[in-house]
Amino acid sequence: MPFLAHLEELRWHLIRSILAIIIAGGVAFIAKDFIFDYLLFGPKKQDFITYKWLCSAAQALGFDEGFCLDELPFRVQSRTVAGQFSAHIWTSITAGFIIAFPYVIYQLWLFISPGLLKNERQQARGFIFMSSLLFFLGILFGYYVITPLSLRFLGTYSVSAEIFNDFDLGSYTALVRASVLSAGFIFELPILVYFLTKIGLITPELMRKYRKISLVLVLTLSAIITPPDIASQIIVAIPIMILYEVSIFISKTVYKRSQQTPKTPATKS
Repeated sequence: MPFLAHLEELRWHLIRSILAIIIAGGVAFIAKDFIFDYLLFGPKKQDFITYKWLCSAAQALGFDEGFCLDELPFRVQSRTVAGQFSAHIWTSITAGFIIAFPYVIYQLWLFISPGLLKNERQQARGFIFMSSLLFFLGILFGYYVITPLSLRFLGTYSVSAEIFNDFDLGSYTALVRASVLSAGFIFELPILVYFLTKIGLITPELMRKYRKISLVLVLTLSAIITPPDIASQIIVAIPIMILYEVSIFISKTVYKRSQQTPKTPATKS
């Protein structure tokens, strides 16, 4: 296909993906009571499951009761005329993207798969399932770990008893969206490593060589997406480092296959 034909093909895949996001976002827009009261403001409530786990773990380890919350001392309010509507729109779009993610990945696969060799397409079976699974695991990690840790730290932080935390609705929803989506994309690391190894940009030896540097980068990333306390950074950094080690194993497997399997031209369907 000529270059312009590839662009036309990509345009239609993007259009289908955007339509899927809009449709899923429309469903989320209608279900605003569930999205906001149950999901979005769930981590704001002191009986959220993550806070219960932290309290139980602290008691089991003999720590003080500081990990057990009676309440989160902050309120969420809208201070702009279109604040609630804007938060409703952006939250619906974010929910639509999360719901439609498997279909978006499917459209991406339809675009790139014709450019792969036959044996490469066979080896990449399960790409849609695995990438979707990792993304949703990241979403859950961001929602149940990063978001409550951030809210717990920022919501209870105070420089003076004269100041009460009144968080703007847009700021609150932005924090939840950023925590959830960033974790979802971070969990796609094994998929990214798989394809980078396939095209020869990275090798397992390279990933092992820069493991220490990667650890520093992971801790830096954890410091960015979590509150500035050591416990939260470690909690977030551990699964990311596990993903990195899994990615090394994936890179090693793919690299061995690329060295052993002779490449055969793709057959026309």
